[in-house]
Amino acid sequence: MELNTTKAITDSWFYRLRENLSIDVAIAGTGPSGLIAALRIAQAGFKVSMFESKLAPGGGMWGGAMLFSSVAIQTDAVRILDELEIKYQSYENNDYEGLVTCDSVLATSALIYHASKAGVVIHNGMSVEDVVFKNNQVAGVVVNWGSVVREGLHVDPLSVRSKIVVDATGHPCEIAETVANKNNIKLNTPSGKVLGERSMDADKGEAETVENTKEIFPGLYVCGMAANGVSGSPRMGPIFGGMLLSGEKAAKLIIEELNDKK
Repeated sequence: MELNTTKAITDSWFYRLRENLSIDVAIAGTGPSGLIAALRIAQAGFKVSMFESKLAPGGGMWGGAMLFSSVAIQTDAVRILDELEIKYQSYENNDYEGLVTCDSVLATSALIYHASKAGVVIHNGMSVEDVVFKNNQVAGVVVNWGSVVREGLHVDPLSVRSKIVVDATGHPCEIAETVANKNNIKLNTPSGKVLGERSMDADKGEAETVENTKEIFPGLYVCGMAANGVSGSPRMGPIFGGMLLSGEKAAKLIIEELNDKK
């Protein structure tokens, strides 16, 4: 039994890896914006893999607000909650300025489940430490075990080729930083570099999360808090409507590009 268990697990895992070494879209980070982007792109028939350095996908949504397992969603994004069958609490007389609240664990679980069900491959425990850079464009991701990266061990990585890479790493916008710093290139930002996230302004931050979702270099898109970090916009706290809408916008732009390349 022990040997058969090991064989079954390794065979299935390596088969999945081999089948996803060349894909349409690679997404670094698995927060809510990345998950919605992955879901929509997979629903459009494209091959998507996500890479999460920690064990659990879901990003910061798990923790709710300061470990209160509740998050706020603008009514503009409630249709997504309805689609994914995420229960939420609405309020009479618009007491909370067009917000609903939902359980952070339920919401995060639902996003992960629906993305996986749509065919998105989620590699947990695997970190994107660099990109493949060819012909002056981003052409894939360079991956290693999350634990190897955290320990700072000198272990060479592997690579996954993709037509498009998405930086959904949240506040640090790690992929955009790496691409700009290593390759001496200009990003699609006012300074050509990563501007860095500003202090909290929820109204402005929520709107600009969607506005800043775009292609910042050939082959490289940003969504969610990574989009705000790259473009120098504020953080917004435990409000996730902008995250979800940002993911949808990223997916729309990417699907259009992939269809144009067919």
